[in-house]
Amino acid sequence: MQKNSDLIRAVSRHSVAYILLSMSELFRHYDDFDPLDLLIIHAILNANVINIMKDPKLDKRFGSIHAVEPDTIKLGVSRAALSRFLGLPLETVRRRVKRLKKRDILSDETSGLIVLEANAYRFGNNHELQLANISLVRKLLRDLKKAGINGPEEL
Repeated sequence: MQKNSDLIRAVSRHSVAYILLSMSELFRHYDDFDPLDLLIIHAILNANVINIMKDPKLDKRFGSIHAVEPDTIKLGVSRAALSRFLGLPLETVRRRVKRLKKRDILSDETSGLIVLEANAYRFGNNHELQLANISLVRKLLRDLKKAGINGPEEL
């Protein structure tokens, strides 16, 4: 078995490669969007479904490529929390959110910002990107296996 520090380096290299490839796919697919806006949209999407991912029943119910989380069960996120999470100035987040709301991508709900289920760009329900992500996850897992990492217990 490799030394733990060698495994950490391997995991770091391969996971960063996965993140960059994922971002590249996202930017390529939505080339008419500013990359920072895409980052904001997807950070909101992630926050919106954290409660769903933590609930095994909901996670299973909305885990299919054919299922979409309804706006009514999404957990909103505040602009301030988004600013802290992304390390962006609050005013930058406010300005960009305002523009994304005008494009009917985001909505202000009582719990905070959500990405609208019915947005015209299919954020959160883009099968093409979901399938590309599966390919990238498979590549990540293959690469980790080649590096000698077969599961989390080996770290």
